[in-house]
Amino acid sequence: MSYDVIVIGGGPAGLMASASAGMHGARVLLLDKGNKPGRKLAISGGGRCNVTNIKEVDELIRHIPGNGRFLYSVFSVFNNQDIVRFFEQMGVALKEEDNGRMFPVSNSAKSVVQALIHKVKSVGAEIRVHTPVKQVLYKDGKVTGVECQNGTNIHAPAVIVAVGGKSVPHTGSTGDGYAWAEAAGHTITELFPTEVPLTSNEPLIQNKTLQGLSLRDVTLTVYNPKGKKLVQHRGDMIFTHFGLSGPAALRCSQFVVKTLKKFAVPTILIEIDLFPDRHPDQLEQELWGKIKESPKRTVRNTLKSVFPERVVPVLLDMTGLDGNLTCARMSVAQVRELGKRAKALPVWVNGTLPLEKAFVTGGGVHIKEIEPKTMQSKLMRGLYFCGEILDIHGYTGGYNITAASCTGYVAGKSAAEQVHDLKEETK
Repeated sequence: MSYDVIVIGGGPAGLMASASAGMHGARVLLLDKGNKPGRKLAISGGGRCNVTNIKEVDELIRHIPGNGRFLYSVFSVFNNQDIVRFFEQMGVALKEEDNGRMFPVSNSAKSVVQALIHKVKSVGAEIRVHTPVKQVLYKDGKVTGVECQNGTNIHAPAVIVAVGGKSVPHTGSTGDGYAWAEAAGHTITELFPTEVPLTSNEPLIQNKTLQGLSLRDVTLTVYNPKGKKLVQHRGDMIFTHFGLSGPAALRCSQFVVKTLKKFAVPTILIEIDLFPDRHPDQLEQELWGKIKESPKRTVRNTLKSVFPERVVPVLLDMTGLDGNLTCARMSVAQVRELGKRAKALPVWVNGTLPLEKAFVTGGGVHIKEIEPKTMQSKLMRGLYFCGEILDIHGYTGGYNITAASCTGYVAGKSAAEQVHDLKEETK
């Protein structure tokens, strides 16, 4: 059986590309090396699958700091609003949660995966699992098909590479596609972990002083070695046995990786603002109010009524305060220093967990070598890329899956249309 389009990879980008190509009239074959498509999708969003983010396009792109502007052309063809319509037309009702995140009403990622697989099959596409690809076949500047690991060659005039990056490898994302891209002449920008927990050798981390402590709605600020503020993210975080994790820390990770490399330093500073909505003067006044309420109470016990209890010993240590002192003996300078530390609790980080532990892969196929309105290679006719294999990465919160789904849809549509045009030319 001959095919018009071969899609390699059964993640969100590959499933969307297969559905889109089939919807646009192509005979499609989806190849997945695992036992079933949608494995990474099934565990996304804590098993609930954050299918997209409903923010306006400009805001959406602002949350995709890794070459998000490339997606303006993609979103002009298929965007986050189209994703919502796509799923709702398949009977998957969606609901909006905090910060524009869209989840299935069922709260089950399986319902999303099942709907996508059903859609792929309903448009006539064939799905083959346990079929790893060895290489993409090229001849005379164009794609001719693929060679599978079992030695079988499958021919098609269009191949869509949607195999993901190198993060979460147990779902099948092991970086297979980079060699195929390089064989076609493509540049692979340096790969690095992003949306990944941060590591630190600080005593408060290594001694597990704060391990397991969750802080809600705090602000993390990353500084370069010259003291310049690089980025600031607000959200929840957690202290771990190796460093910092949680949404706010994950969003800082790519800046930590790039800054450590750029300046060739062992550590960089992150400051945690425990009270982002309070001005330092306001926090200082609140402290004075507590002190005046109970002047005979110990400093340690008074501070527990203002700060998270487990943070109090850390603040006392940093400010050199004796927690057994009575509040009446505190000086203006000491109260001011406490307020200052609470607004800028310093943690020196030395890196991140490895790429395999990251939620997202930074780097990938260079976007300057990709046609943004079609996702076709500028170097090899009939070769398309979509999803995480591209040098595009966003924050967690539905942004990466939006990029994957939209680039997948555009790649599938474009490949189908190209094959149709080829058939018309040969008539």
